Amino acid sequence: MSVTSDLMELREEDIRKHYDAAVGMLDGFDHTPRISKAMDAPVAERSSGIGTRRRFRSTTPGLVTRSTARPEGVHLVERIEGAGGEDPLVSPVQANVLHGTRRALAIALAVGENFAEASGLADLKRDNLAGALGADKKTTFSELLSAEALAVSYVFANATSFLLAPMLGETQVEVGEVEEVLTDNAQLALHGALWELDQDIAALVSDEDRLVACVCAFAEQLMEKVALRAQNAPQLGAFVGASWKVEADDLTINGFTPARAAKGSTLTMTFKKPNEVVGNHIAKYQAMKLAKMLMAYDFDRKLNPFAELGGFIFTFMGDGAPGTGKTTLIQMMAGLINDYCQVAGYAFRYQNFGIDNIDSYQGKSGQNAKAFVQNVLDPQVIGFGTIDDIDQIAGKRGDRQSSAGQQEVTAVFMEAFAGANTVVRGNCTFGMFSNYPENVDDALRQRAGARFLVDGPQTREDYIDILALLMGKNHDIALGDHELFEAQAIQKAVTASFESHARPHEPGLMNVFDKVHGQVGDLDTIAKMGAYLKAIQEADPRFTGRAIKNITDAVKVRAMDFELPDEWMEQPELFLAKDYDTKKAMIGELRVPITTEMVVQEINRYADSEFRYADKSDEVAISNMVRDMQRSEAAKRRYLEGKA
Repeated sequence: MSVTSDLMELREEDIRKHYDAAVGMLDGFDHTPRISKAMDAPVAERSSGIGTRRRFRSTTPGLVTRSTARPEGVHLVERIEGAGGEDPLVSPVQANVLHGTRRALAIALAVGENFAEASGLADLKRDNLAGALGADKKTTFSELLSAEALAVSYVFANATSFLLAPMLGETQVEVGEVEEVLTDNAQLALHGALWELDQDIAALVSDEDRLVACVCAFAEQLMEKVALRAQNAPQLGAFVGASWKVEADDLTINGFTPARAAKGSTLTMTFKKPNEVVGNHIAKYQAMKLAKMLMAYDFDRKLNPFAELGGFIFTFMGDGAPGTGKTTLIQMMAGLINDYCQVAGYAFRYQNFGIDNIDSYQGKSGQNAKAFVQNVLDPQVIGFGTIDDIDQIAGKRGDRQSSAGQQEVTAVFMEAFAGANTVVRGNCTFGMFSNYPENVDDALRQRAGARFLVDGPQTREDYIDILALLMGKNHDIALGDHELFEAQAIQKAVTASFESHARPHEPGLMNVFDKVHGQVGDLDTIAKMGAYLKAIQEADPRFTGRAIKNITDAVKVRAMDFELPDEWMEQPELFLAKDYDTKKAMIGELRVPITTEMVVQEINRYADSEFRYADKSDEVAISNMVRDMQRSEAAKRRYLEGKA
C-alpha cells in the first residue's frame, strides 16, 4: 500500500537507529513507581480471565513514602523469556513478543524525535542542556516535554497492540487500569509503562497464550488512559496534526487513534441468499444496497465516496415481531459482504454484541461495548456490527429495572453512534435489532439513521413462497396456480412499498397528515413539508431535530436509489480496484434527483416508526398499570376477608 499525500513516511533508518536504546530499556533499568504500587509476589486469580491487580488508584498520586522498586530493577527480557515454563530456550512466541516490543519502542522514540523537531522542543532541549533556557520559556518547555511523553507513550502502546495482534488467540487476560502513566519526559514515561507491564506479566502470565494476551491487554489499557489524559493537555498540535506511515509494518500512526491490524473474523454463521428472504422488501433492498456501498470504501483515503456524497447508512434499526426474519436478514447481509470481500481481497470483520457481554463487574460492560465498537470501526477492515435484542442489552436511562451494566452500554453506544467524536468513514455499519424497540432508550433509538421494518411475509403470494422455500425439494406436492418468487422481484416490490408511504400507516400520524393536508394542500414545497414536521412534533415531542437529520439522510439514500452493478462486485478491476476519485465519479453518475414524493415518503416512514413505538410503549405502560391496580384491588379484598 503506497503512502498517500497526507501521510509522512517514518523512514526505516530513523526507526532502526533507536533499536539500541529500545534493547537497553528491555534489558534492564531501575524505576521507583510514583503512582502504582509494586506487587510483592504473584497471587492466585479470582476467576478465569479476571486479573489480580488492584482496581483503584492511590488517593495521593505522585506521593512516594518509600521505595517499592524491585532491588534487581526491571528486566523485561528475562521476564518474558521466563514466562510460561522451565524451557531454557526462548520459544518463537517469546521471541516474537520481544521483537514486537522492541520494534514498538523504536517506533515510539522515532515519532518522539519527529515531534520534538516539529514542535520546537528539540531546540529548547539544546538550550536547556547549554544552560541557556530563558525563564520565559520554561513553562512552554515543561508543557512540550509532557506532550512528548504522552505522544511517545501512546505510540508505544499503539504499535505494540498492532504488531502483536496477529498472534492473539482466544485467551483473554484482564489487566485492570493502568496507573503508572508519567508525563515528566518521554524516557520516564516509557520506564513507567515498562515497569507496570513487567508487574502484570509477573502476576498474570502462566503460559505463552496468556503472555501475548497480557501484553496486548496492557497496550489497550495504556492507549485508553493516555488518550484520556491527552484530551486536556496543551502543545500536542504537532502530534495530532500529523500522520506517519511505517511501510514495513503497514502501520499508520494518526494521533490518538488506534491502529488495528487488518484481521478479519472467522464466520461460522449460515449465510442466506437474497431469494431466501421472503417479504421485508424495503429492508432487504436497503440491506443489499448497503452491502455494496461498503465495498466502495477506499483503504488509501480511509473514506467511502458514499459517506462524502451522502446516502451512507452508518446505523440502522431493524424492528419487527418475533419470527419475522431479523436473523435471516443479518445472515443475508453478512453473507453478501463476506462474498464481496473475498472477491476484492478485503478483510471482513463481523461481530455481534449480545446479552453475554453484560458483565456483573462494574465498568466491564462498558469496556466490552467500547471494544466491540472499536473492532467494527477499524479502518483497516470492512466491518459489520450487530446488536441483537438491543432492548435487553441497552437500558433506558432512568429505568430502575436496568442494571448498571446496561446503562454503561447505552452511554457507550450513544457516544459512538452520534457523539462529538464520531467519524463516519464508510467502512462499517451497525445494525440494532429488536422485537420491542419501544423499550429502547429514545435518544439511542433516534441514533439509528435508517429504519428497517422487518414485518415478514404479508401477502398470499409471500406465504406461498415461504412455504415452498422451507419445504425444500424432497416432496412431490404440486405448486399449483402460482408464479414462484414472482412477488419477491425486488425492484417491483420495493417501488410498491415506497409508494404505499405516500400516506402514513399509523392512525395517530394519519390524523396529523390529514389535518395539515387540509390546511396547506399537497406537500409540494419545503415550507409545507416543514409545517407537517412541526405538526408531528406537536403531536409527539420526541420528534426532534435528530429525527429531521435521519429523514434527510434517508432522502439522500433514496437519491442513491440504485444498486451498484453485480459485475462491479464480481470483477474488481471494474470498480473495487479503482482509485477514490474514480469511484466517486462513477457513483456520482448514477445518482438520481431528489423529488417531493421521496421526501414525503421518508417523513411518513420515519414518523410511522416513532408513532408505532410510542403507541406500543404507551400500551405496555397502561397494561402494567391496569395489572398493578388489579393486584391492589385483589389484595384489599383478601385483606378485608381475612380481617372479617
